[in-house]
Amino acid sequence: MDTKKQSVIFTLEDEKEISDLITLHLERAGFFVEDFDSVKDFRQFLNRRIPDIAILDIMLPDGDGLELCKELRSNPRTKSIGIILLTARAHESDKVLGLEYSDDYITKPFSPRELVARVKALLRRLDKLENEKKTFTGLKIDPNKRQVLVDGRKIELTTTEFSLLELLTSKPEWVFPRDQILDMVWGRDKAVTDRTVDVHI
Repeated sequence: MDTKKQSVIFTLEDEKEISDLITLHLERAGFFVEDFDSVKDFRQFLNRRIPDIAILDIMLPDGDGLELCKELRSNPRTKSIGIILLTARAHESDKVLGLEYSDDYITKPFSPRELVARVKALLRRLDKLENEKKTFTGLKIDPNKRQVLVDGRKIELTTTEFSLLELLTSKPEWVFPRDQILDMVWGRDKAVTDRTVDVHI
């Protein structure tokens, strides 16, 4: 059974038909998706949860997706989010500027299958970078082997304990709300309570 956590994707697209199409294909690929149609709602939800990847349109009714992209990159809380710009702006100068702040640039009209493939490719790149960073003072976490070493000594952890440690170390200095921990470690369908988090920690 695959025990890896479900990747979280935020989409910011004001055209409902396109938003629904993106969400449909991403969810079919196994991702957890939160979709937004305004920069305001997107920003507000970031206070509750940080996604693995954000897919942003550039031309939006209440803001500029590129400016939002720059904002995410300048904030320590959000700078590690993978960003894909999905836009109708196809001019070379737009692409060059967009790629200065994002990880990928896709123009409309687009192939949903290609979008999913690019999301997966970006996640692989981010996972590789994250794995390279996951060595703290005296502590080494190997997500592939699901193994934890402290000063070279192997620590025996249950599957849940390992998932908790992996989540908490994924964003150093970030405070995770209990509901987010429950969602990311136990999933939405499990009959667990806030107290479950306290007991396992």
